[in-house]
Amino acid sequence: MATKRLARQLGLIRRKSIVPANGNLGSSKSKQLFDYLIVIDFESTCWNDGKHHQSQEIIEFPAVLLNTSTGEIESEFHAYVQPQEHPILSEFCMELTGIKQAQVDEGVPLKICLSQFCKWIQKIQQQKKITFASGVADLSTSEVKLCAFVTWSDWDLGVCLEYECKRKQLLKPVFLNSWIDLRVTYKIFYKRKPKGLSGALQEVGLEFLGREHSGLDDSRNTALLAWKMIRDGCFMKITRPLKKVVLKGVHPFPQLSHQPKTRPSLVMKKSPHHLLAPQGEGLPRRFSPLS
Repeated sequence: MATKRLARQLGLIRRKSIVPANGNLGSSKSKQLFDYLIVIDFESTCWNDGKHHQSQEIIEFPAVLLNTSTGEIESEFHAYVQPQEHPILSEFCMELTGIKQAQVDEGVPLKICLSQFCKWIQKIQQQKKITFASGVADLSTSEVKLCAFVTWSDWDLGVCLEYECKRKQLLKPVFLNSWIDLRVTYKIFYKRKPKGLSGALQEVGLEFLGREHSGLDDSRNTALLAWKMIRDGCFMKITRPLKKVVLKGVHPFPQLSHQPKTRPSLVMKKSPHHLLAPQGEGLPRRFSPLS
């Protein structure tokens, strides 16, 4: 496959999407570029007075691994995270998310959580031969399986994690610098604006399973919606790269980027020992305080 063509499929080259006017395509499951999708849906500290929205901290960090060929969730990661800036959860936050103060008190700081998450990523990479697309070179002859991250809006990875890592001077995993915004993908594919995740599920004939604003349940339901969209013929591609991606190849393990912070790189190196890279520039202008 030509490099330019694959770059376009990855979403690195913008073009107008040609999609059906509706999603009633039955079982016309499309051939996907990504063999796996990892769905993330954070829960964070929040208040009903609208204050502190610029200092929200992740308190639940879930991720589910979806096989785009079978629709099966093959692995999950989950951790409660201990907030450092505002350690006491508001009543509004506990009621909304169902997360109790004791759960975050017993949780781990974000730095440790990211390290645990990277170990989980490395484990599934080794087990399933998964790689993240940082470029396009020799993909047609590679035995590895491509994987992308999925979120419901750009808030989780483009705002919440990005800002918190910057405030706390934490190194953010380089592979979290690009993702598929399923909310935008849904809107383009079905030609209608979704009324939240639960509303989007209902519109395609599915029911939300579990508790809304539970990070793990939201992640599972987002994966369920992604699988339904794939079965309806939706082609999943990257919608949001935080940085310009350099087309220099794909390797199974991302490494620490030694570029200056003002000029970070998304190129993934061969070494499995460094899974973190400096956070980058360029953030979405709009965001929702709630996932």
